[in-house]
Amino acid sequence: MEYEKDENLIEAASDSASALAAPATRVHHAAKSIQRNDVSFADYEIRPEIISALADTGITHPFPIQAMTLPVALSKHDIIGQAKTGTGKTLGFGIPLLNSIIAPGEPGWDDLLAPGKPQAIVIAPTRELAVQVAGDLATASKHRPGLRIVQIYGGRAYEPQVGQLKKGAEVVVGTPGRIVDLLRHGQLSLARAETVVLDEADEMLDLGFLPDVETILSKLPAKRHTMLFSATMPGAVVSMARRYMSQPTHIRAADPDDDSATVKNTNQLIYRAHALDKIEVLARLLQAEGRGRTIVFAHTKRIAQQLTDDLTARGFAAGAIHGDLGQGAREQAMRALRNGKIDVLVATDVAARGIDVEDVTHVVNYQSPEDERTYLHRIGRTGRAGNAGTAVTFVDWDDLPRWSLINRILNLGIPEPVETYSTSPHLFTDLGIPEGTTGRLPQAHRTRAGLDAEIIEDLGETGKRAKSTAGRGRTKGNMSASRSKAAPTRGRIRTRATSEADATAGGSRSESAVKRTRTRIRKTAVSPAVSEAPAKAESLAPSSTTASAAPAKRARQRTRTAKADMAPATSNETRTKRPTAIKTATTATKSAAATEASSNSGSRASAKAVESGKSEKLARTRTRTRKKPSATDTDQ
Repeated sequence: MEYEKDENLIEAASDSASALAAPATRVHHAAKSIQRNDVSFADYEIRPEIISALADTGITHPFPIQAMTLPVALSKHDIIGQAKTGTGKTLGFGIPLLNSIIAPGEPGWDDLLAPGKPQAIVIAPTRELAVQVAGDLATASKHRPGLRIVQIYGGRAYEPQVGQLKKGAEVVVGTPGRIVDLLRHGQLSLARAETVVLDEADEMLDLGFLPDVETILSKLPAKRHTMLFSATMPGAVVSMARRYMSQPTHIRAADPDDDSATVKNTNQLIYRAHALDKIEVLARLLQAEGRGRTIVFAHTKRIAQQLTDDLTARGFAAGAIHGDLGQGAREQAMRALRNGKIDVLVATDVAARGIDVEDVTHVVNYQSPEDERTYLHRIGRTGRAGNAGTAVTFVDWDDLPRWSLINRILNLGIPEPVETYSTSPHLFTDLGIPEGTTGRLPQAHRTRAGLDAEIIEDLGETGKRAKSTAGRGRTKGNMSASRSKAAPTRGRIRTRATSEADATAGGSRSESAVKRTRTRIRKTAVSPAVSEAPAKAESLAPSSTTASAAPAKRARQRTRTAKADMAPATSNETRTKRPTAIKTATTATKSAAATEASSNSGSRASAKAVESGKSEKLARTRTRTRKKPSATDTDQ
């Protein structure tokens, strides 16, 4: 990034701890000119190595927030720095931090109580911001080769970060979650870190990192130099400053000619667009004349990825950053954007803080931001370091009340966005889009290599989604394999003896007993004598069959009751109740068999008696017939 001279008058506000405790009585000092044409970093008590390193990159004059911060921070007073996004807050705390560090081989290194332990820590809310801050600090300290800066954030493997800490580190830059993890495991010690920086403190509070930040601050020495920087300063940030800072000086840099909350170099355009026509409007916007790198913000991960795929299909070199991507893929997209292999980055709000890329000419809010702070940080990705930029916001009909609130708070003067479609003439004139532009990028303009041209690093990522063997990534073959593994289990459930044996925890004795009992039941149920006798009795003696059916029915009910008692139970209950259930079932089975046998024998006896009676009657009839004389004999 480039820094230029700024001859504007700057308003400085210095507040004591009592002023923080009573915001209503806050006193603002009169505006004064603190930046002159001949003021440079060399005019401050800064190490020559830092000054020469900044000069190598063309940075020689401080920005307003830097010029106001350096005199106070170099004297190690606590600071609350507030300035608009993109005005150079990173070096505002980075230069004082590096100036107080003693690197290996420098005077005073041997006098340190714990050489190699972190002397300063910077806490950032997002991974991208942590990487950016570490890069800026490395640039400013490149003439001090012994100074070691370690990045600690999630998404990467623990082992490399732990290995770097064991070798020694003077500055640690990281996110709250990973820092707390390493503190709890004893891999990180902050007992000698006398300088702490909270960057984008309001975002850390919004993301719910306040407990982690308090845990980190409790591990720091009681006497320390604390610097808190943010673009916005809500009440929660001020409350945290009261608890953890000692008489902080509140420094707010503002241009007297620009009383708005946004940077005046940013041209803001608000369009009321239909949801189904937004992609067409965006595709034409990306073909505007003079467009450089562009960042498109979306609400959700799904919309961000879908938008990236759609733009890629239309011929644009686009990449994405969102929470569903691993850290390697996110860093791949950032490198591709910086290296010029892509010129469109679609991101969720996770990237609104920390994206500091040169030549970002356009920022597009594909959906209306949630609140005014989100809007400020999104459009703050363009118009940085004194450069001009364009911020375009699409507002759907349902988002009009939300936009009205943002407009009123920020005093933007755009209460009613103009209704815009992909064919609206004012869209082409406002953004400098050539006439006849369609929703697809012509083949002649597809000159960038694309995201796939950038190598993705293997970072040993943690929490990365599996591609084929787990969760949603499970393939069809894996699902069929899981079904085949489960099939034998369902087959065993259909076998009575097997299911009982599986449920019984008492061992082989209980298993064999259950099998014998089931075998007896089946033999009794299919016995020919038992099954055929009722049919014969029914044909010969219906009354006897009816009389014997009731005892048999009651016996079957007792058998079913015994079977219910033998259902699978818990392991403790099985050992105690199983023998009783088996004995009951055996007894009931024998009783049922005996009852049915007696009934059937009685039926057979009755049938035989009836048959014998009929035979005797038939014999007597035949005897009478033989003894009776015929009519012919009588006549003779």
